[in-house]
Amino acid sequence: MDNNQNQSINGPESTPQPAPKRHRSTLWKTVVIAAVAAIVGGGVGGGAAYWAFSQQANGDLGVTSTSKQAGTTKVSNVSVNTSSASSAAYAKVEKAVVTVVNLQKAQSTSSGLDQWSQIFGDDSDSSGSNDGSSSANSGTLQEASEGSGVIYQKKDGKAYLVTNNHVVADSDKLEVILSDGSKLTAKLVGTDETTDLAVLSIDGSKISTVASFGDSSKLKAGETVLAIGSPLGSDYATSVTQGIISATDRTVAVTDEETGQETGQATVIQTDAAINSGNSGGPLINLSGQVIGINSMKLSNNASDSSTATIEGMGFAIPSDEVVSIINQLATNGKVTRPSLGVEVRDLSSVSASQQSSVLKIPSSVKSGAVIAGFTSGSVTKAAGVKQYDVIVGIGDDTVTGVADLRTALYKHSVGDTIKLTYYHQGTKKTVSVKLTKSMSSSTSTNK
Repeated sequence: MDNNQNQSINGPESTPQPAPKRHRSTLWKTVVIAAVAAIVGGGVGGGAAYWAFSQQANGDLGVTSTSKQAGTTKVSNVSVNTSSASSAAYAKVEKAVVTVVNLQKAQSTSSGLDQWSQIFGDDSDSSGSNDGSSSANSGTLQEASEGSGVIYQKKDGKAYLVTNNHVVADSDKLEVILSDGSKLTAKLVGTDETTDLAVLSIDGSKISTVASFGDSSKLKAGETVLAIGSPLGSDYATSVTQGIISATDRTVAVTDEETGQETGQATVIQTDAAINSGNSGGPLINLSGQVIGINSMKLSNNASDSSTATIEGMGFAIPSDEVVSIINQLATNGKVTRPSLGVEVRDLSSVSASQQSSVLKIPSSVKSGAVIAGFTSGSVTKAAGVKQYDVIVGIGDDTVTGVADLRTALYKHSVGDTIKLTYYHQGTKKTVSVKLTKSMSSSTSTNK
């Protein structure tokens, strides 16, 4: 009943029309009953509502009740039960992520009284040398470094895991620490320095979870990803960080860790998920819990870097599509055999505009490609009639915009395959068939 109807019955200005007494009595009974019902209903309903709200305020909503007495604060009994795609994805892979320990023989060099044994006259040195200096390989294994890895296959009683080549380099023994803390001896199955990947095998009896690979070619910038590994070593094993895909196809320079010399280029996934020392070799996963990359490197400021630029959130992972191709070869042959064009190449973008015009003589419409700077011994490309300073722009159906594209397109093929090479010679676009030979070892990966 709305307000207007209430006024027509009870309002002070209402003048009801005369009616028979029987009707008037019935009407007033109705009004009285309605009024009582409203009072009773309002009291019961309002009271019930107030009681329920006060109960929630005092308990379910976690509001701390006040007290005149100090030291009586209590923890609320409210808990939040959340379930997210990130935590579900992590749970799928967590037990497949391991810590890889690189053990090497201890080296000791001392001079003067640097060693406690010399101070206290330890006679363990049977050589009798007392010239105050020594250098020895004790044969004792010690931990040289720790990295991460992910188990991807269990077969014939063994489990296979992938990690980075630089994690296992120069090792005399390898150990793997599982997510439950169990430590197992690992066998090196094969390594590939070019892609910085390695495959290890361990006893599979304790392995209950293996990771699966997703299609890295389907990744999009902005997609949420998780990085899992052992930053700073096994003390922080199976740490997880979250970020996004910053770029799906980034070309970065690869440098030798010992010499600092650039050895080539790699095509990688860029992410802002935190990747620290020890994360190398661990998986980068999507929200379906699939491995879409193997974490390999990051950019950071060095103490000797004179640049004032601050670098944060720039980590890189080897795309899963490339990882799968490499680890299958390593598991089968222990090494990767690559096809070769027998050429030394450079990005067209590294050549000045004047040289592109005067030396390469390419049309102004050509903005990218791989310039042939020279040939290796027995080059099949040279034998096919291609010349120095020609610019490769395609292999088969793949467009070549630079060294990275050339490498990716070339490694889709096998030794012995015949491919169609598209290139510019003195401004003229040409196509030639080349039969791929076995890649020769070289000091730089820009030799293809």
